[in-house]
Amino acid sequence: MTLSAEQIERFDRDGYLFFPSLFTPEEIGRLTDEVPGVFAEHRPENVRERGSDAVRTSFAAHMYCDAFARLARHPRMVEPVRQLFGEDVYMHQFKINGKMAFDGDVWQWHQDYGTWKNDDWMPEARAMNVAIFLDEVNEFNGPLMFIPGSHTLGVLEAGHDTETTSYPLWTIDHETITRLVARGGIVSPKGPPGSMILFHGCLVHASTSNLSPWNRVAVYLSLCAVSNHIRRFKRPGYIAHRDFTPIACLPDDCLRVDYPVATPWKHGTPADELRGAATEAA
Repeated sequence: MTLSAEQIERFDRDGYLFFPSLFTPEEIGRLTDEVPGVFAEHRPENVRERGSDAVRTSFAAHMYCDAFARLARHPRMVEPVRQLFGEDVYMHQFKINGKMAFDGDVWQWHQDYGTWKNDDWMPEARAMNVAIFLDEVNEFNGPLMFIPGSHTLGVLEAGHDTETTSYPLWTIDHETITRLVARGGIVSPKGPPGSMILFHGCLVHASTSNLSPWNRVAVYLSLCAVSNHIRRFKRPGYIAHRDFTPIACLPDDCLRVDYPVATPWKHGTPADELRGAATEAA
């Protein structure tokens, strides 16, 4: 999974790359089979929508579910980021975003690096998301919306929104979004299960609520350059990981072959990962 010179140029210009149907139905099936069980657990890692039992975000499933532990080491997801950063990466955050039928709430306009910088003291925007669709994403079920080129403007001023949804977020005001859209427009990559998006940590993005009868579940790997690891442990460890060990990829067939993987939280989340820590990284 090596990016071409043309793909790198496009990423630098637009801030994202889209790979339709990168994973096969068989590979995606190994993941979707696990989602109901993960979402049914009443673990602290599962954040539910306000006023609903629907899962908004499920953090750190790779720490207790074998299939997602293998996905977290998949070369198709990890190697392009390693190539772009020119160094090893670690898992800053792993999450399954639910966006469930009828109940999936909005994600306000934001930059991921805005949260990583403000909350985790990540030094630079040398981290990014790689997302894989577990369901078909269409215009009706709350697809991601990107403002192309907005990553080139660096970190934008944001306010901490703790009221709109069940998950706090550093969000960008309407006036700024209006200006950015006039400059770059809006795109919304859509496609079948198994499609993958890679996008810059400063790319401004959002998604609407899902009023359709179709789920829009996606997995996000937030991969950070090892040298750029977070400096503050304010958030729980299951949200912002404190283990900066470089990811060692499995073979490319790891969603079809049951390679052994560590799942240390299978029987419960360690107490020190449930809260913020007083210590800061050296």
